[in-house]
Amino acid sequence: QVQLVESGGGLVQAGGSLTLSCAASGSAILSRNAVGWYRQAPGKQRELVAGVSRDGSTNYADSVKGRFTISRDNAKNMVYLQMNSLKPEDTAVYYCNARLYYTDSNYYNYWGQGTPVTVSS
Repeated sequence: QVQLVESGGGLVQAGGSLTLSCAASGSAILSRNAVGWYRQAPGKQRELVAGVSRDGSTNYADSVKGRFTISRDNAKNMVYLQMNSLKPEDTAVYYCNARLYYTDSNYYNYWGQGTPVTVSS
């Protein structure tokens, strides 16, 4: 059984910072797989915010480049999202995602329960 548990969300003023954490349990070995952070604002589709591929390369949504940083602690089996210079439009529920590969191209997709982030103006 794989579980992803997010934490660190909350209310912050515009310009502030938050760090989200995602802890993986069960058989998840995040260091060997792709992980990412998604968000979903009210009335909008879920979108990719930042991701780390299996080879360690990172990618970011244009809207967060230069403000957000994704990182992975392999020893702790955790993923983080450091969010700086937050804007009201960053308000959303943030979800941790893990793609656990069982072949080179096939994977199981897992989601956390989400942690809400509210940025006040």
